[in-house]
Amino acid sequence: MEERRADVTRLLKAGPQNDELLPIVYDEMRVIARKHMAGERADHTLQATALVHEAYVRLVGDEHMQWRDRRHFYAAAAEAMRRVLIDHARRVRSLKRGGDHARVTLGAPEGPVDMDADQILALDDAIEKLAAEDERAAAVTRLRFFSGLSVEETARVLEISERSVHREWTYARARLAELLGDD
Repeated sequence: MEERRADVTRLLKAGPQNDELLPIVYDEMRVIARKHMAGERADHTLQATALVHEAYVRLVGDEHMQWRDRRHFYAAAAEAMRRVLIDHARRVRSLKRGGDHARVTLGAPEGPVDMDADQILALDDAIEKLAAEDERAAAVTRLRFFSGLSVEETARVLEISERSVHREWTYARARLAELLGDD
């Protein structure tokens, strides 16, 4: 496992256009995508494989991007997946007529949350406001909610304690509930 991590870091430092990178990171990106897609409605038009491919294209498309290490890459991958889902929700919403933002209830992070395009967009707006107030709470939220990472996985990615993740996640959920209630 440690050797694989070292390989990922070595390939990332070699540059984003490295052909050896995708086969190594693909499985972990699919796990992240599957966790998130499990929370989507059954008739969602975006599949986990498409989510991984679109996110990967966005990640390696920036030739000037320099990855510090695998942690940096996977945090960026989680953000890229979030952006793909947000863009997808915006496209779906643009096909519909009218409608205001809907209220979002943040359920338990381990359980699936069924959200429509309006709810995803409302949540994304609230997370952006949260990020302006507390970037770490927003980062925890993105990794927990949009990427479906566990507390342990989130702690590893952000290099903070699990207790800190719990504290940030509790705060973020409460603050997001306030922000989403201000429609």
